[in-house]
Amino acid sequence: MTSSEEAQPKRRRGLLWLLIFLAALFGLYSAGWFYLAERIRDGAKQTIADLSRQGIRSDCARLRVEGYPLKLAVLCNGLAYQDDARGMAATTGALEASTSIFSPLTTEVNLRGPLRTLAPGLAPLWLDWDQLDIRTGLPGSMPSRLTLTTRGLSGQTDPEDSEPVALFNVTDLALDLWPEGDDLLYRGSFAELDITADALDGRNVPSLDGAGEARLKNGVALLRSTPRSLRGHAFDIAHLQLSSGEAAISVSGSGSVGEEGLIDADLMIRVTSPEAVAEVLATAIPEQARQIRQGFGALAMMGKQPTLPLKIVRGNATLGFIPLGRIGPLD
Repeated sequence: MTSSEEAQPKRRRGLLWLLIFLAALFGLYSAGWFYLAERIRDGAKQTIADLSRQGIRSDCARLRVEGYPLKLAVLCNGLAYQDDARGMAATTGALEASTSIFSPLTTEVNLRGPLRTLAPGLAPLWLDWDQLDIRTGLPGSMPSRLTLTTRGLSGQTDPEDSEPVALFNVTDLALDLWPEGDDLLYRGSFAELDITADALDGRNVPSLDGAGEARLKNGVALLRSTPRSLRGHAFDIAHLQLSSGEAAISVSGSGSVGEEGLIDADLMIRVTSPEAVAEVLATAIPEQARQIRQGFGALAMMGKQPTLPLKIVRGNATLGFIPLGRIGPLD
């Protein structure tokens, strides 16, 4: 027998063992997938039962786990929550939360509207959107990052009311939250926010855009605490900007909230195109239009992008040398 003829059975045995190994691996993966699917179903049912014992009704309509073999997806036709003791309730449309074998530590959530809410002291609210996606880490752990994006978001009072009121709509909204050490970082933006005059007691505000980046010191502990309060926390603002056309106001600086809830801050306010900002504010606050135009007219003498320091000492705010008043304690 030649050496080539001896090698062929060895290659066939090697291929056979490889196929056996792959089959065993796939079997273990399949068993793990169905085990996790069953744990998710049981966990959801247990959570609903636990809430029911507390007098809270909740539901994940037609709960199911799908996606085998490439992903693990939890689907509900709708979510519902009702706490009669606190007078709170909420419902949403269909939910899909999934993770794939290609990114097993990331959960992607798609939620369909509308979201209907009921809370004490507030009018029933109806939020709807064209698309809303959330990307985060696995449930039960501190996510490395949370990203939310939505398009076509709008809000109104509940349409079942006799006279529903449109409140706002925004074309695009995006935000990112992620931990860095003990701190919590934020980056977000929105485009074409239109707030209706009905929501502002008849006042008119033009379409607004916004963007910002900020850091909340020790913010990770704040997320994990109950109740959550900003007292005892500090913040850094890289920039927060609100604009309409060429008119823009931005804020940067740092501050803190004391144990008594009073704010201390050292901020810088930058105004882009003061005359345009004055017209926006004069339209929104017509009873103060003359004073607004006079004040921003003087500010325009400092250039197209004047800056002013905003200092807050134990809740007392001063813009430059102008006292603005007192900011009450935060909860």
